[in-house]
Amino acid sequence: MLRTILAAVALCAAAWGQWADPAAVQEVAAGKRTTANAAWWGFKEDDATEALQAAIDSGAKKVVVPMVGAPWIIRPVRLRGSQELVFEPGVLVLAKKGEFKGGGDSLFTASGVSDLVIRGYGATLRMRKLDYQGPDYKKAEWRMGVSILGCRRVRVEGLRVESSGGDGFYVAGGANLHYSEDIVIRDVVAHDNHRQGMSVISAVNLLVENSVFSGTWGTAPEAGIDFEPDVETDRLVNCVVRNCRFISNRGHAILVYLKPLTKASAPVSVRFENCHSRMGEPGMDPAAVAALNLGGHAGMVVGAAGDKGPQGLVEFIDSTSENTGREGAKVYDKSAAGVRVRFVRCAWKSPWTSPAPEYWGQRVPVLLEARRAEVSSDPGGVDFEDCRVYDAVNRPAVVYDDARGVKPLRDVHGRITVAKKTSARFKGAGQTDLQVISAEK
Repeated sequence: MLRTILAAVALCAAAWGQWADPAAVQEVAAGKRTTANAAWWGFKEDDATEALQAAIDSGAKKVVVPMVGAPWIIRPVRLRGSQELVFEPGVLVLAKKGEFKGGGDSLFTASGVSDLVIRGYGATLRMRKLDYQGPDYKKAEWRMGVSILGCRRVRVEGLRVESSGGDGFYVAGGANLHYSEDIVIRDVVAHDNHRQGMSVISAVNLLVENSVFSGTWGTAPEAGIDFEPDVETDRLVNCVVRNCRFISNRGHAILVYLKPLTKASAPVSVRFENCHSRMGEPGMDPAAVAALNLGGHAGMVVGAAGDKGPQGLVEFIDSTSENTGREGAKVYDKSAAGVRVRFVRCAWKSPWTSPAPEYWGQRVPVLLEARRAEVSSDPGGVDFEDCRVYDAVNRPAVVYDDARGVKPLRDVHGRITVAKKTSARFKGAGQTDLQVISAEK
């Protein structure tokens, strides 16, 4: 009898994997339990996908992914609505080696779901970026860490997402809802991702706060965060990014690129509050940052809000940049008749730590630029309210670059105070009342 029992236990363990609890699984299915442990479905060290997916599909209101002393190695997983998914501290979810061959294979995808919470303070989701960049994979930029498509009421908290083959976090529309709505991304870290730390394609009522986006490199744009719609029906409405840091990304730290939107699009409302961008560590000497050869582009960028573009407002409030690879702030191909750009109490320190030998344009702290007359033939529409520049290089603080002869700048207002050696002046043609003054005055 004892041998029979032991044999049955061994058979069950082999079939279900470690930590299996078939009785608890049955209780979840019967509605007797509302909280489930993903390991009950049988954790397997070489591939835990089936256990995790089964737990998510079980209908439990809360699914806990426990710390089991080994990584949860998975293939792509689909998330469900009306559920809380909790990763215990110390959990590592690791993309399975040799998988994710599809260009859009993401680690976790929520598509068309509502009322989802993903919480993982102290947990890490890690993909295999270097593998995807290698010869065994077809080149692609959509292998996301967490992909949110056409969802409502989703909250993601506490996770670290690293080394994806696309973006750490991706927020866009889906098949039935062409934007995601009421989305909160809080207390996360997106590090070492291939394309962006985070991309926002289409969102209404988005809050990103208390998060870090760092070390992006692989394929352009390589930004910390990028607001970039795909088509005119996409929306960027009531999007707020606050108390976030953008560190040592190879592209721009913050990018808002609006060219796909038109006058028929919903008015844009994107706000950055108390955000900080830099290359290297805090307080590093600019020469020391340059010696690290980290690259990097501008700290705060708005581009291609053209003549045919939308109305609305993009604003940066109480935000700073330090030791950026290129400009502290840049606005290009921005029509005075379209969406307005506003900088309020912002500061830019020690720009241009990257040698950027391929760049032949103006190397200044703040750049307003007209690139393409077909995008914007009426450049302007920018406000600077009580902003500051700290720069040890003797050069103009603000330049309007119209090298292609598009048109003089107009409707640019405000005040920028300049410290250190930078010339307290605005250089460029146009009718503006922008004041650029020395801190000594």
